[in-house]
Amino acid sequence: MQRRPVIDGLEFARAGSSLLGAWPASDFPRLRDVLHSGSGSIACELEGVPEVNGRPALRLRLSGALQLTCQRCLEALEFPVHVDATLLLAQAQAEIDAEPFDAEGPEWIVAHREMQVHSLVEDELLLALPLAPRHERCAGAMAGPHESERSPFAGLRELIRGDRR
Repeated sequence: MQRRPVIDGLEFARAGSSLLGAWPASDFPRLRDVLHSGSGSIACELEGVPEVNGRPALRLRLSGALQLTCQRCLEALEFPVHVDATLLLAQAQAEIDAEPFDAEGPEWIVAHREMQVHSLVEDELLLALPLAPRHERCAGAMAGPHESERSPFAGLRELIRGDRR
């Protein structure tokens, strides 16, 4: 998607409309700080769903790969992106606040007449990112102390045993 489409959220959902496209990873300004490089792209499929749990909704599917920075070795880490999110639409924040919170249920957002699809995509990408991305080899290195390292409590154990004897 070279252009940044704008939708009327409620109308898009009620009509069951759909939108397909892709953006380069470098096109998301809020992601730039966590990207190792701007290479890669994100494919997007946005579908309006007339009713989910009695509400109009948007179904957003994202796929692609981002180049993140490994927080252990600081080298590039390819992070595959697979997002399938259902966003229930409300006309006002008060509607969302009136609903009981369901951590396992779909997300809620306030629908507007001019919703930036690019911003929806960027929001979901940010939510999909790991807090501290690491290569598998780097994550294993942090699992625990090496066997050759002595526990700082080993000396305490020896003192306690020495007092009893």
